Amino acid sequence: MAKSKFEQSLEDGAHYRITKIVGNWKGTTKTWFEKDVLVDEVLTEAEITSILDGRFISYDYQSSLEGKPLIGKMIIGFDIPYQKFTFSWIDSFHMGTQIMQASGAATEKGFSILGSYGNPEYGDQLFGWRTELEIINGDEIVFTAYNIMPGDEETKAIETILTRN
Repeated sequence: MAKSKFEQSLEDGAHYRITKIVGNWKGTTKTWFEKDVLVDEVLTEAEITSILDGRFISYDYQSSLEGKPLIGKMIIGFDIPYQKFTFSWIDSFHMGTQIMQASGAATEKGFSILGSYGNPEYGDQLFGWRTELEIINGDEIVFTAYNIMPGDEETKAIETILTRN
């Protein structure tokens, strides 16, 4: 009997790649609010778990920003019909009470996905937020996020380098 597309993806495709990073992680997060001005560098702990038999992973992390506790969660998956990575992201600082949805392409070592966020206080135009995952090897991953102001170039906002516990 032929394998389903999902079974094949779990065996050697996108789902295989993301489930390989399931585990406990520790590292550092750097944050910038404006180009080339580092605001904070802190310790980060994360747990990545498999959800729904490998269809998704949950990236749960805790850290701080300027001395205040910060927690967050991403549900990450690969959309087989549309051949793209997707995530939903919430956290206690950047997103407030919003949920960001993002999607984008696979890269050689992970993915690069684009979402948007806004607030009526900032006007009608949405800001962009591009997130990259780079799987360096089985014991090191890097999440990098870039803020994109309306009509402006993207600038690095967050870089989290994690090693497996």
